[in-house]
This record gives sequence, C-alpha cells and structure tokens, in this order.
Amino acid sequence: MARPTALSTACGAEWVRKNASTTWLTRHLGLWARNLEPLRPLCAPAARATDREASWPLPRDLSSAGRARRLARGSLRDWELDQLTETAELLVSEVVGNALRHARGPVRLNLRATGDRLMCEVEDTCDTAPVRRTTDLGAEGGRGLDLLDLLSESWGSARTGTGKSTWFVLSAPSR
Repeated sequence: MARPTALSTACGAEWVRKNASTTWLTRHLGLWARNLEPLRPLCAPAARATDREASWPLPRDLSSAGRARRLARGSLRDWELDQLTETAELLVSEVVGNALRHARGPVRLNLRATGDRLMCEVEDTCDTAPVRRTTDLGAEGGRGLDLLDLLSESWGSARTGTGKSTWFVLSAPSR
C-alpha cells in the first residue's frame, strides 16, 4: 500500500474538507489529494466516517440501488437535511445503478454533509467516464446525466487509483 506523500499531507483530503469551496483550484487539489492517498479497497468503507460523513460498500446485486437509497435517506434524516431526500434518493439511485451496470467490481457510496450541502460520491472499478447519450422520447433509460444536470448544483467524474468516482452536490433551498 502506498504511503502518503508530502503533497497529500499538505493539500490532503482533510485540508480540502475543512476549506471547501467550489473553486476550480479547490476541486483539483481535492482530486490530487484523493489520488495520492493510500488506496482502500472498494469492498470496505472509505474509513473516514464522522458525524457528518458516511461510507458503505455495496454488493454487486440488484438490491444495491434500493439499499443506497435507504442509506442516503437515513443519513439525511440524521443530518437534518430532509428537504434534500427526494432529489438525493433519485440521483443516488441513478449513479449507483450506472456503476452497477457498467463496472465489473465492487461499488462504494460516500456521503458528506457540510452545512446545508450534501456531497454524494459513488466509486467503482471502471475508469471510463460517464457518457451522455442521445435518447428517443419513448426510451426508458439514458437520461441519467440529464437528471444530474437538472437537479444537482454540480457534478463530475474523476479517475481514481481503483477506477473512477462520480459525484454530485446538492444544496438545501434557502428558508
């Protein structure tokens, strides 16, 4: 297993979490830090759970999308972000379903709440980025990236040491 480097220590994931903003530099520092961290197998939690972070490995079976929705719903309730539940469940189900459909290995769901924002990340073993498809009006599938565009504040995909990570951010509406 690789050891953390000076860069991952100085600009590591913890630094990015504490100083999170949506700037280009911050996002890219986070990606570099994540790529330089020691690799954790996807069949285990990300080993960074706190009172506002959670991580679960998901088995490669048909029940995993439903399990991911239930886990997200429970976490959002615990974090008092109930207003994000419906949108988060839909997008979590979509991203987990795509990971299960296109990757051959294990999948991991990571959630992190910061204030009134939710960051959801799904890691899988496929290193191919999501591809937008043109779909017919009557088609039953192929609209996942359109849903991410419409419903999330931002989303993206990045290669990792084990495959890729697809993530999205939701913000609670102002009260």
